[in-house]
Amino acid sequence: MTAHTTGARQDPPTQRPRTVAAALERELNPLQRLIQQRLRERGWSYGEVARRGGMPRSTVYTLATTQNLARPPRPATIDALAKGLDMPVSAVRAAAAESTGLHYYDQGPARQEHPDDQERELLIASIDELTPEDRRHVAALVESLRNRASPDR
Repeated sequence: MTAHTTGARQDPPTQRPRTVAAALERELNPLQRLIQQRLRERGWSYGEVARRGGMPRSTVYTLATTQNLARPPRPATIDALAKGLDMPVSAVRAAAAESTGLHYYDQGPARQEHPDDQERELLIASIDELTPEDRRHVAALVESLRNRASPDR
């Protein structure tokens, strides 16, 4: 274990990596952030995402590590990446577009009210990918949760 020296003071080794990791996280483009976050959440590797999505590992690696994308990935690549990450295509498409400087508006103004609520984003983006029967189940679950939270409804 080593300590990092900054001027006359020494930083404990546990502080510096967190600071570096936080700095690196801020420098990631939206698609990189999406991929890296999903890998951490699920404990997956680039190879696992590639296998799940039916795409080359090198493509996943390139998308996860390229800071400045010259153009958005092809639609087939976005579809495969979404499948590999087990995420809605619209969420991956929006992150890919934003990573190239484009803004993809798949949702209405409500998105602006809760910009950092990823669970909300996932729910909204996923609804169109559900079957009608699954949407009925989700609607029933939401209704029961709302009734539980507010018994006087």
